[in-house]
Amino acid sequence: MMDIPGSPTILVVDDEPRNLRLMEALLIPMGYRVQLVENGEAALELLEKISPDVILLDVMMPGMDGYEVARQVKSREKTRSVPIVMVTALREVTDRVKALEAGADDFLTKPVDKTELTARVRSLVKVKAYHDHMTNYQKELEAAVERRTRDLKMAMSRLEVAALDTVYRLSMAAEYKDEDTGAHIKRMSNYSAAVARRLGVGENTCTRILHAAPMHDVGKIGIPDRILLKPGKLTPEEWVIMKQHTTMGGRILEGANSPHLRLAEIIALTHHEKWDGSGYPRGLSGRKIPLVGQIVAISDVFDALTSRRPYKDPFSYEKSFAIIREGRGTHFAPHVVDAFFAVEKQIREIKEKYQDEDPSAFVALAGL
Repeated sequence: MMDIPGSPTILVVDDEPRNLRLMEALLIPMGYRVQLVENGEAALELLEKISPDVILLDVMMPGMDGYEVARQVKSREKTRSVPIVMVTALREVTDRVKALEAGADDFLTKPVDKTELTARVRSLVKVKAYHDHMTNYQKELEAAVERRTRDLKMAMSRLEVAALDTVYRLSMAAEYKDEDTGAHIKRMSNYSAAVARRLGVGENTCTRILHAAPMHDVGKIGIPDRILLKPGKLTPEEWVIMKQHTTMGGRILEGANSPHLRLAEIIALTHHEKWDGSGYPRGLSGRKIPLVGQIVAISDVFDALTSRRPYKDPFSYEKSFAIIREGRGTHFAPHVVDAFFAVEKQIREIKEKYQDEDPSAFVALAGL
């Protein structure tokens, strides 16, 4: 082979050494690199190592003929795009049709005319070059899209971390006046995710519940301290004002683009609704209460029962669990109560784990 760096490579396959030498003598002056092999098996073996721009293939060869070589070349992903020129003395139409069906792209008739050879090879070298260019362009485009997508995902991830941190701090601001509220929103959000998962809610939605549940009482920002922190029982007039934290929270979160905040709006509005319709603000009952509202309701009540509040000391596990059971079918959805007790071990673990007031713990909790 005559090696001309940077030049197109022509693979010549012929069982006649004189034909190989002739082709080499014709092609090298045209500026091509030439590879010569004497049979089809050797050609296929060489194609594992090189990627020619054109194959000049004799048809009538002992062993594997040109038709079979062409079929195998076109069946391989690596060589499928390489143009094949059948060099043959056969002139019958049926022979040429058979060659086309095997994968031939063009023909040269023996004895080969130099002018015809030049035209065929130059044309097909350009075809192969264009194909390679488009293939490389497609790969570069796909790589660029992949890079941009990866960069976008990283940017979105950073934005989500910032958004969740903001959410947590907004939730803390709403409940900052209560005792133990930092730990409260971490516990009740984890209770909610555990119950949702037990109910068969998809993992993405469970994660959103984990992030959205802390905003359940964001409307408390608008409740006066004299009512929010009152150690005794609220008067009917004060209770009317207190209940407004649900609709205030809904208005604060209304119209958000974030799926977490849209879910938080539903939670803020419905976590005080009761299964029997005696809850607020809308008096919804049964299945009319969104499932996420039902889930957060039981999580919020359980943590309130087991936590110290301005108006009460914490209840024991036994008393708190008993109150939840008593509320099955009245305050709480029966199937949600069942799911809650099915994960009782997790509930206890969460209660014991999240006792601190570190704001970063909530974001770390989300795995971010």
